[in-house]
Amino acid sequence: MTQPTTDLAATNRHITTLSVGVAVALVILKAFAYGASGSVSILASLTDSALDLVASIGTFFAVRWAAAAPDAEHRYGRGKAESLSALVQSGLVMASAVFIGLEAIRHIFKPEPVGGGVWGIGVMVVSIALTGWLIWKQSRAIKASGSLAVAGDRAHYSADLAANVVVLIGIISGSLLNAPGLDAAAGLVVAVWLGWGALGLLKTTTKHLLDAAAPDDDLNGITAAVLDDARIRNVHQLRTRISGNILMAQMHVDLDASLSLAEAHAIVDAAEKRVLARYPHADIIIHADPAPAVAQAVEDIAAPASGPWG
Repeated sequence: MTQPTTDLAATNRHITTLSVGVAVALVILKAFAYGASGSVSILASLTDSALDLVASIGTFFAVRWAAAAPDAEHRYGRGKAESLSALVQSGLVMASAVFIGLEAIRHIFKPEPVGGGVWGIGVMVVSIALTGWLIWKQSRAIKASGSLAVAGDRAHYSADLAANVVVLIGIISGSLLNAPGLDAAAGLVVAVWLGWGALGLLKTTTKHLLDAAAPDDDLNGITAAVLDDARIRNVHQLRTRISGNILMAQMHVDLDASLSLAEAHAIVDAAEKRVLARYPHADIIIHADPAPAVAQAVEDIAAPASGPWG
């Protein structure tokens, strides 16, 4: 069963609150580890977690703003706030990918041992576990709500998780295995993976901001739901766009011109309910057109011309 919109908003509020809490915990843990070890790699990870905290606070406010009810200045609501948040997040992930990639290349040509020892290893293991748990919770929230803002936050924490793994490899290889080159190689692979993920998120976010149409499957589903009533002869001028987790659709339908206004309204209202049954978080507008004029025009075009002997 699909969750009501209010439940989805509550899910997004909960997961973003959790995200801020995890970010605060990670900053405290890594600050402690850096103070105890002086590890440069942990300092880099601490900086990344501080950036995570800033981004999570932004997402925290974005989902609440996006869930606000429409008003006189925002007749379609504020769902695009999620897309804007995701756009910023994709930029942060890309920046992390570039930073990690450059650092990896630098260490490939000039390997350096990484300090940190037992404190560093312990903190990074806890950080990886905590970040992995948050990503799992975010994935469940995204599956339920489809929130772009939460998806952007998850992408950023995925970058943080990858960076934590690289730092852990660096600490182990540098302080225990005396093989700092492993850190650089792993970092380069992670940078490419993060960059690819950031581009995917950027592509999706840009589509939403530019009011791209819904996928063909959704267009076909809307059309099928509307035409489930034989009294509706045709659907045309179907336009769709997505704002936050709301699918907005506008269309014209052809009805018998002899129907009364009340009858036409009842048919259109029933069609909207059929669409909402498939897409509970949709905003539907259906305009009724008189069908006979359309049908007559088609018949006139299709009829053979009459001559003096016809």
